[in-house]
Amino acid sequence: MKCFGDIYRGCRVLVTGHTGFKGSWLAQWLHMLGAQVTGLALPPATAPNHWGLLGLDRSAACNDLRGDVSDIAAVDAAFVQGQPEIVFHLAAQPLVRASYRDPLESWSTNVMGTANVLDACRRHPGVRAVVAVTTDKVYANQEWSWGYREADRLGGHDPYSASKAGAELVAASYRQSFFAQTGAPLLATARAGNVIGGGDWSEDRLIPDLVRAVSRGELLEIRSPGATRPWQHVLDCLSGYLLLGQRLLQGDADCADAWNFGPSEADNRTVESVLGAMQSHWPALDWHVSAAPRPHEANLLYLDSARARGKLGWRPVWQLEQALAATASWYQAPQGDMANMTWRQIDAYMTAAAVAGVRWMTS
Repeated sequence: MKCFGDIYRGCRVLVTGHTGFKGSWLAQWLHMLGAQVTGLALPPATAPNHWGLLGLDRSAACNDLRGDVSDIAAVDAAFVQGQPEIVFHLAAQPLVRASYRDPLESWSTNVMGTANVLDACRRHPGVRAVVAVTTDKVYANQEWSWGYREADRLGGHDPYSASKAGAELVAASYRQSFFAQTGAPLLATARAGNVIGGGDWSEDRLIPDLVRAVSRGELLEIRSPGATRPWQHVLDCLSGYLLLGQRLLQGDADCADAWNFGPSEADNRTVESVLGAMQSHWPALDWHVSAAPRPHEANLLYLDSARARGKLGWRPVWQLEQALAATASWYQAPQGDMANMTWRQIDAYMTAAAVAGVRWMTS
């Protein structure tokens, strides 16, 4: 199926963080779209990991480069090898609790890493578009019962959130200082919610913790059963990133801005309600609430994605029940079939998008 205007076919794409959860799904999807993919990332942080199961490096489907985005020499080398036309910057320290243990790693990776990538985009000819991925946690959280919009104040209590807000400021600075002139790359940032899907084995995330608990025959320990998050399948936010990249490659300067890609309002659910829904797909799941002290995390967080819906024509394709079913099916597949499961789910997602008539499947 052709989608995103077939703009990625033959396109040279650099994905930073391609060995991570979202990055590996994006690399697979771009390969299926016909792109020439180069990845720059540290080795996968877990074993097993989605990137290793996909085998894209072994099939020469991706030029798999290892390096830290906080190392400018490694970043420059990736640009020289990949000669990208578009960059999807996903490399990050992505965990709130890890940022409390080692705050300097979060600041170095998320702020200086972003600056290094954007500076390489400034200096290397041929780059036409950049999508820098941050998070829904970049907003100064007021525990509002309505969604945050792109113009709302940035902030962050924990080092992870604050460093990602810092990455947004770096991007805004580069956009205004270096990318405003004719012929410069068009730069956008993308903010998504709590992303779920197969292939995530990160620490301190609900679904990976669930998978580990079930595999060990243990109760899942949860910290904040009443915390509300904007849950969405990884393919929903990636479709937003790819649509945004398409518009930038087509030269739409109005899209060089910050964008929210969150789920429908009905899919803002508490942790406990998500576990209850997941239990219908995974009856062995059970949990208890931890009494241990925990560092500060937001209890209530919504995204308002009206701008992406109205101006980009983007909208979620899978509602939360479909996202949970797909996630459970992925993890319950035999390990030898998990790569094929990824391919099949991307194909099923594109088919569902075509049936729903979303814009990126019809343009």
